[in-house]
Amino acid sequence: MYRKIIVPVEMGQLEKGEKILRKAMALLDEGGKIILLNVTENIPGYLTIDLPADFTDRGVSDAADRLKTLNDALGANAEIVVKVGAPAREIIAVADELAADLVIIASHRPNLANYLLGSTADRVVRHANCSVLVDR
Repeated sequence: MYRKIIVPVEMGQLEKGEKILRKAMALLDEGGKIILLNVTENIPGYLTIDLPADFTDRGVSDAADRLKTLNDALGANAEIVVKVGAPAREIIAVADELAADLVIIASHRPNLANYLLGSTADRVVRHANCSVLVDR
């Protein structure tokens, strides 16, 4: 069905990541590609003074290791990509850059903050140039 699927995974929600990775594997065309993606958010400058100099680098490395473990556990043969920035913006940028035809993203029940600020899944749905499957 799909040739290139982006699967963004939040490190605090690995069980949801496993679920959407399984969906991606089921929807992938033979010879297609899955990109397991994590976006590590930027730390505001005023907070970085209190953090170790390699804090972001360690976060990126840890995310890559955890995605690799997830990938290996399911035998997904996915490409692993870790970006630093605003999650929705980076997910959309990776989807555009790699010409993805589907993003599968996990979501959660909205709370008050989501209504005021919007969730990552909401932003991806509104702004992605490809199809988006939201898994609740």
